[in-house]
Amino acid sequence: MNKGRKISGGKYHANRKKKLYEYRGQERHVFLGENKRKTLRMQGGNFKSVTLKANIANISINGKTKRIEIKNVVETPQNRFFARSNRLMKGAIIDTPSGKARITNRPSQEGNVNAVLLPESK
Repeated sequence: MNKGRKISGGKYHANRKKKLYEYRGQERHVFLGENKRKTLRMQGGNFKSVTLKANIANISINGKTKRIEIKNVVETPQNRFFARSNRLMKGAIIDTPSGKARITNRPSQEGNVNAVLLPESK
């Protein structure tokens, strides 16, 4: 059976195209570098601040938050090649002066990088 075909061999045609709000947004990759943000207009006139590059993370250490510089991306669970290109994403392990930390938010959707210090690096 051919996909997208009727039993008679004719094509199925879409009854309408996508509306503007149904299209996917542009994919953003956050890299390690000098801080760079962008403000986007969202639906309903709201604004979203997204990160394009970051070198500072808000790290939670024993319940207190500090702004600490990011040295390097050590490992990324999604894909090891992302760590080689220093991409910041949720779940990535970053190296800081205080030790290793895991990113807990999605920097491509928010204007900052939040992380939690890993217990074995204290």
